[in-house]
Amino acid sequence: MRLIGRFVAALALFAATGPSWAGAQKYEPLAASVQAALHAAVADRASPEPIFPDQGEKIAWLAEMSRRLEKRIPDKQARLDFLKTVYYEAQRAGLDPQLVLGLIHVESRFKKYAVSRAGARGYMQVMPFWLKLIGNGDQNLFHLRTNLRFGCTILRHYLDIEKGNLYRALGRYNGSLGAPEYPNLVRGAWERQWNWAPRGFSAAPR
Repeated sequence: MRLIGRFVAALALFAATGPSWAGAQKYEPLAASVQAALHAAVADRASPEPIFPDQGEKIAWLAEMSRRLEKRIPDKQARLDFLKTVYYEAQRAGLDPQLVLGLIHVESRFKKYAVSRAGARGYMQVMPFWLKLIGNGDQNLFHLRTNLRFGCTILRHYLDIEKGNLYRALGRYNGSLGAPEYPNLVRGAWERQWNWAPRGFSAAPR
């Protein structure tokens, strides 16, 4: 009976952290100025090498995050390309890269071609309506950089709407504003799985 209880608990944990939490951002009309700003933010440009505070931190961050991600993305080069793109796009949007990793962990479990029941796509589970709303309509949300560019831009937009309130911004991102489960899952994944700071500095705020 004890083994059965553990198995049920494990299933419950998977249900709470698996693809059922994939995003379903809700369509909201945008002011023309906001729409133009977001369109400019997702304009397709080649991502340069991400800029770290120094070379030592770059090596340390990539090595540590690559180690943690190895089971989910086995190919080393694909893993490094993914991590560099996450860092660049998060930094570009003014987000913590580890927060973005926590969000991806909950949204898609790092599955590039994940599709939710609501139709959200890719690593950050972006809803297709965003392509017409702020994109050019023909971008591919399964493309690594496109997905991360849209996802980070959308989360930044929600943070701005909520005046920096991460709890409410995450609720908007998932289409579950006001419910605690999703923001808590992302925060938990960020702090327990993807938290990192250079030696001598504190990690994610608690």
